[in-house]
Amino acid sequence: MVIFNKPNTAITNELYFINQNTRFECEICFLINNSKIAGVGAGLDITKADIQKDLKQQGLPWERAKSFDKSAVFGNFVKINKSINNIKMELFVNDKLTQMAKYDKMIYKPQQILDECKSFMSLNDGDIIMSGTPKGVGGYNIGDIFVAKIYDNNSLIIETKWIAKKS
Repeated sequence: MVIFNKPNTAITNELYFINQNTRFECEICFLINNSKIAGVGAGLDITKADIQKDLKQQGLPWERAKSFDKSAVFGNFVKINKSINNIKMELFVNDKLTQMAKYDKMIYKPQQILDECKSFMSLNDGDIIMSGTPKGVGGYNIGDIFVAKIYDNNSLIIETKWIAKKS
């Protein structure tokens, strides 16, 4: 399992346009409390694709492409007190369904990701785990409107809207 860490300076609730080589990856995200999954929401993992490609080719770590300031965009989280086995996420960009993720299609289930993280690092209350990227990753422009929806058993539990701003 490949895991990326984002520093506190990466975290924001605003989506900023960096350049034409920057792409979004929407992911189901889990809020941690007492070393357990306590909440769910949506997040955007912003990646400088050109830098990532160069680093990959050299066999180098990807932090410069994934851990820069304002590269982890989060909306609000809602508490979850029951099973998360029926979680689903949809991302619309400019009213077009662009990404969709379902629990049963995840390569690594949330508890597996949590257990892997806890195997080598401590987690604090308020930490966030992003679950991985479904197909549909793409570039974006200033003014693009992103709407992420999280469902439980096909019932909408939270919706987040971001509008890409000039950085």
